[in-house]
Amino acid sequence: MSTYDKVKGLCFCLYMICVFLLSQACMRKTTLFDFHRDQGGKMVEFAGWSMPVQYKDSHIHSHMHTRQHCSIFDVSHMLQSKVHGRDRVKFIESMIVGDIAELKDNQGTLTLFTNDKGGINDDLIVTKTDQGYLYVVSNAGCADKDSANMKARLAKFKAEGHDVELEFLEECLIAVQGPSMAKVLQPGLTDDLSKLTFMTSTLATVFGIQGCRVTRCGYTGEDGVEISVPKSGVVALTERLLANSEVKLAGLGARDSLRLEAGLCLYGNDIDETTTPVEATLVWTIGKRRRQAKDFPGAEIIVPQIKAKTTRKRVGLVSTGPPVRQHTPILSPEGKVIGEVTSGCPSPCLKQNIAMGYVDVAYAKNGTPIQVEVRKKAVKAVVTKMPFVPTNYYSGH
Repeated sequence: MSTYDKVKGLCFCLYMICVFLLSQACMRKTTLFDFHRDQGGKMVEFAGWSMPVQYKDSHIHSHMHTRQHCSIFDVSHMLQSKVHGRDRVKFIESMIVGDIAELKDNQGTLTLFTNDKGGINDDLIVTKTDQGYLYVVSNAGCADKDSANMKARLAKFKAEGHDVELEFLEECLIAVQGPSMAKVLQPGLTDDLSKLTFMTSTLATVFGIQGCRVTRCGYTGEDGVEISVPKSGVVALTERLLANSEVKLAGLGARDSLRLEAGLCLYGNDIDETTTPVEATLVWTIGKRRRQAKDFPGAEIIVPQIKAKTTRKRVGLVSTGPPVRQHTPILSPEGKVIGEVTSGCPSPCLKQNIAMGYVDVAYAKNGTPIQVEVRKKAVKAVVTKMPFVPTNYYSGH
C-alpha cells in the first residue's frame, strides 16, 4: 500500500470518527443519561435521543423480569404538555378522535391525532385532570410535528377569541411496569394505589418528591404507572425504586417486545399518516359522540369506513421458522402478496415468532392460514388474535 493510500485511509477513519462524535453530540439526552451509562446502559439513537436499548442483563431477561416482577423505563423523551383555559376540551377535540368531554376528572384515554385524509398523525394519551388543565403525552418521534400542529391550532383558536393556553413541560417521565409495581410503589406514595385504576391519574408525593403526576398506564400490557417527575428529583426517585430487589432497569429492546406481545402499536411502524383508525383496528378510540358529529380531522373519510369496512386490516400473526421483521411480505397460501408485516420479533413468553401487519380483509379472520416471506422463502403462519399474551391492567377488582 502506497503512502498516499495509507494517508487516505487514515483521513477516512478520522472523518468517520468525527461523524460519529458529531452525531452523538447532536443527540438529545434525558436527565437520566449519565445514570443510564453508570448502570451499564447500552445507548442508541432513538427519535433523536440517546436512549438505553438494554443494560447488563439481556433483552430477554429484562423482558421476563418485567412480566414477573417490576422494571423501570426512562420515557422522558416523550412530549408532555398541558392545555389550560375554559375552551381546552374544545381545543384538543379539534385535533383528535376521542371524546374528552365525557371523561371523569383524572381519567384519561388513548386517542389519535388525525389528518384531513383520515390518516393517523400520532397516538397520544389525554387526561382530564381536576386541576383545570388537560395533561397530554405523545410520541418523541412526532414531537416536532405534534407541537407545530398544536401551536398552529392554538393560534387559530386564540384568533377566534377562545380561552386556551398551551404549555410544554420539562418534567421527566419514568414508567414503572410489572406485577410487583403496587407493592414497590405504595410504601412511598401519598395516595392509595388500590383506588387508582387503569387510565386514571393523580398528583402525589412519591418517596418524598413532591409534584409528581402518577398515571396508571403503560406500554407493556402489565399493571404499571407512568410518573411525571421534576428533573431535580428523577435520579433520587429512580435510585429509591431500584433499592427494592424486585426492581430493575429495562431499555428500549424489552419495551418493544413487551408492547408487541401486548398487541400495542408503534407509531411509524404499525400506524402512520397513511393508515386510518379503521384499518388499524382502533375504532374503539373514536368517541360515539364524535362519530355522530363528524367533527374531527378526516371524519368524512373515517366514519363511513366503520360501516363500509376497508380493504385492509391490521392483524396479529404467529409464524414458524426464522423471525419476521418489518416490511416482510405476507402471502396467501397460494403465494400471492396480500400484505406486509409492520412489527415482528420472537416472543420471550410464547417461545414462538409473533408479528403484526396489514392484510387484505379476506384474510383477516383469526385462524386463517397464510405465509410470510423470510429470506425469499415462504414460511407458514396463521392470523392470531391480539394481544398475544393476556394483559394485566388494573381495574380495581
